[in-house]
Amino acid sequence: MSAEPKLILVARVAGAFGVRGEVKLTTYTADPLAITTYGPLLKKSGEPMLKLTAARAVKGGVVARAREIATREEAEALRGTELYVPREALPAPDDEDEFYLADLIGLSIENAAGEVLGRVKTVQDFGAGDLIEVAPVDGGPTWWLPFTKQTVPEVRLSAGVLIAHPPGEAEDEA
Repeated sequence: MSAEPKLILVARVAGAFGVRGEVKLTTYTADPLAITTYGPLLKKSGEPMLKLTAARAVKGGVVARAREIATREEAEALRGTELYVPREALPAPDDEDEFYLADLIGLSIENAAGEVLGRVKTVQDFGAGDLIEVAPVDGGPTWWLPFTKQTVPEVRLSAGVLIAHPPGEAEDEA
C-alpha cells in the first residue's frame, strides 16, 4: 500500500524582485529562511517547481534566486504559485506536546464522553485564529470548530484523536 506523500504549503510566490530574475516569496514557516533547507520546492501535484540557490530575508518573506528563473518576466509569471514540501522534510517538533497543524488532518474528533463527532477535514486560519473543519461521521455538511485550548483541550496524536468541547455542548447538557 503506497500512500501519496503529504505535502505542506510553505510559501507562495509574491512576484518578481528587481530586474535580475529574483523572486519574492511569502513564507508560512516560523523562520522564513527555513524554506531553503527543505530541498526542492514542489507544485501541489508533487512535481519539482523551484530549487533555491540563494535567499535572504526581507519584510514579509524571502527574496530568492532559483535555478528555474533567469529573468524578471519569468519570476513575475509565477506570481501566486503555491510552493510545497513533503511533510517528512520538516523537522520533528521539539516537544512531544508540539505538532504541525497538518498532522491533525484525518484525526477523529470525539467529545469528552467518547462520542465520535467527525474527522478533521482541514485546519484554516481566516484571520481570527485557527479553525478546524469537521467532516461529520453521518456525511452531513461540514462545520467549524475553533482550535483553542477551551474547545480542543486534548490532542492525542499517537491515538489519532482530538478531544473537543464544541461551543454550545455545555449548554445542551445543563
